[in-house]
Amino acid sequence: MNFRIKTSKDTGEKLKSLQASTGLTWNILSRLAVGLSLRIKEIPDLVEDKSGVDIHRNAMTGENDYIYKALIRQHSKKNLSDEEYFPDYFNAHLDRGIKLLENEYRHAGNYDKLLNNLFKIDA
Repeated sequence: MNFRIKTSKDTGEKLKSLQASTGLTWNILSRLAVGLSLRIKEIPDLVEDKSGVDIHRNAMTGENDYIYKALIRQHSKKNLSDEEYFPDYFNAHLDRGIKLLENEYRHAGNYDKLLNNLFKIDA
């Protein structure tokens, strides 16, 4: 079982930038990013560049690891092994989702508008 994830350099930089801009911690930003990625039907590309931030699995998913695993398995429409789920598929969703989250933040222009926009996504 893998307990660490190594993000791409771009994702690591975006996490740091969004954390500085929003005041949200990187683990909350990561969870939001994975949620945004799961809304897209296509399976994201696996991450090849792993020169970014090194993060512990428990810090990333916390007590909700089984929920994230179930959501990512359901999204991929296959029974992923634990080694496939984390770090490969989780990292792929994080990588795609952080780009979506950064775009949402740029469009919103500030933290309050970002939260309002995120709450309205499925409304």
